[in-house]
Amino acid sequence: MIIPGFQDAAKIPELRKRIFFTLGMLIIYRIGVFVPTPGIDAEKLKSLFEQASKTLFGLVNMFSGGALENFSVLALGIGPYIGVSIAMQMLTHVVPHLEELQKEGASGRRVITRYTRIGTVALALIQGFALSIALESQGVVSNPGFAFKIITAITLCAGASFIMWLGEQITEHGIGNGISLVITAGILASMPSTLLQTFELTRTGEIDPGSLLLILTFGVATIALIVWVERSQRRIPVQYPKRAVGKGVASATNQHLPLKVNSSGVMAPIFASLSLLLFSTLFQWFATDSMQSYISFFEPTNIVYNVVFTILIIFFCYFYTSITVDPEKMAENLKSHGGFVPGVRPGKETATYLSKVLSMLTLWGSIYVTIVCIAPTLFYINMGAASFSYFFGGTAILITVVVMLDTVAQMESHLVARNYEGFMEKGPGKVRGLSRATHVKGRLIQR
Repeated sequence: MIIPGFQDAAKIPELRKRIFFTLGMLIIYRIGVFVPTPGIDAEKLKSLFEQASKTLFGLVNMFSGGALENFSVLALGIGPYIGVSIAMQMLTHVVPHLEELQKEGASGRRVITRYTRIGTVALALIQGFALSIALESQGVVSNPGFAFKIITAITLCAGASFIMWLGEQITEHGIGNGISLVITAGILASMPSTLLQTFELTRTGEIDPGSLLLILTFGVATIALIVWVERSQRRIPVQYPKRAVGKGVASATNQHLPLKVNSSGVMAPIFASLSLLLFSTLFQWFATDSMQSYISFFEPTNIVYNVVFTILIIFFCYFYTSITVDPEKMAENLKSHGGFVPGVRPGKETATYLSKVLSMLTLWGSIYVTIVCIAPTLFYINMGAASFSYFFGGTAILITVVVMLDTVAQMESHLVARNYEGFMEKGPGKVRGLSRATHVKGRLIQR
């Protein structure tokens, strides 16, 4: 059975072209994952990653779709670009020059994008050089030396730059956010082998069929919870009084300002996981014999691990929301357009009100993200499906579902623009997201 929305999408040449372009780019990315970097002993590298699967390298390898494990030319993945992008977002709030560029609109954003690209190349060179040194110390390099370090740094930098370009091309000419889709493609590529491994454990009797059914049911329930919360909004009522528009007068209208429950998206759990695994990896590397007993604190089933993970998620939820959502700017925009929240004075009081609402939403959003990231992992491990927990656990499944929802939302926008209702809830005189909307002379108008 074909989903009506996708059937309608195939009828729109522009949307069909964007979908095929996106799929083609993702296929090219997956091919690049298997192009090896020269000078590496593949067997020794495989053995090394089997031992480091539960460290920081395991998480990075998952996000890169196995590129790090294969040590391909795309081994650095999208990590350098994400790191520099987040840094630029933070710097725009503290560096006056960048703040002015952001206010200039499209031209300013192009300059910031150029800075981001330069920073990505520089960071990728540093990471590539550091990674080559680490591999030499582990004895997995065929011909160690300065030449290997330079070649590896340049190769990995080129791979990271290619992924950055590829993600930007998907965003501009494809459908969805290119960078997010690249991460999701890496996660999805690892999931089939995890499923097969779980089914193999069921065949050998290590997991009974009833437990497997319970595991799959829990996974579906987790996805349903994520979809429900990510679609949820706190709608702040906004009123616009009568105002003169040209020679006429626009009537008073009642609208709403939607605020997401999880404004931080997937960035909070990503940074929390990376921070915790980075610390645990460094601890395991440099721990003395007397400190070996504390390594168990970094197991996902340990209470200390989960408490620290919870604190990090809450911190990054508030931190990322603070740099992406500006209540003062929202209040200023409402005031400039004549809008106001009933019972709240425009301007500073509106900003304070929105800040309080956003703070409470972020609290509930951080609790939701914590539950999604911790509960599935503990459940799968206790059910004897540890590998299932790694790729179908909270962070991975949250990223996948959120990115898919955003991609489908963009497809909906294209369909609405072409007077299609494929993804919309149909009803008498109603299209989801528009009250009493109707088609007149090929246009979607509001009554």
